[in-house]
Amino acid sequence: MTRTKRARRGPPETIGLARLEPFDGDALEAGGEYDALEFGGLDLSGQDARDARFTECRLVRCRLDDLVASRARLWECVVEEPEASALDLSDSILHDVLVSGGRLGALRGPGATWTDVLMRGVKLNFVDLTGSRLRDVAFESCEIGELDLGDAQADSVRLDGCAIDALNIAGARIEALDLSGSVVRRLRGVESIRGATLSREQFADLAPLLAAYLGVEVRDK
Repeated sequence: MTRTKRARRGPPETIGLARLEPFDGDALEAGGEYDALEFGGLDLSGQDARDARFTECRLVRCRLDDLVASRARLWECVVEEPEASALDLSDSILHDVLVSGGRLGALRGPGATWTDVLMRGVKLNFVDLTGSRLRDVAFESCEIGELDLGDAQADSVRLDGCAIDALNIAGARIEALDLSGSVVRRLRGVESIRGATLSREQFADLAPLLAAYLGVEVRDK
């Protein structure tokens, strides 16, 4: 089936909900293909969805504890109020995906490719996106314990209204990373800050780290 590419940019606020059918399977399957389905209030904990494909699907208030979805593909999907102590999305591909509300303890996504992804109002204890490729990705009003972007490629990534305890950008290749609308309490990898947008307050807080990296000694008169 040939799909026409949408002209819009950014993840969908809604999808064709009227034509979604409820998922009636017993469990997710590795390599499974799921098209235009709604997963409502299901416990998908511990299941194996690696290499699975989700197209125009909606997951609402599902438990995803220790769900393995490595190398999975999510295309034009909405995920509402997910709950998971740990979720494996390593080497996954997300395109036009909205995740809103809920809580994710450890979100593992090393090597992932995210395009047009919005995380809104999600509580995240630990997010591992090391070595990932992120383009047009936004975190809005999220509480984040630790966000690891080490060795990632960040192109038009925005964190707005977020509180982040620790951010690692060591080795990251930053085309555009906007941190100016968020609170970042600790930053690692200041040598990779080129290409980022900071608020004046953030720049002032980082001045000692930048001076140390550049080998600049600052003295009081």
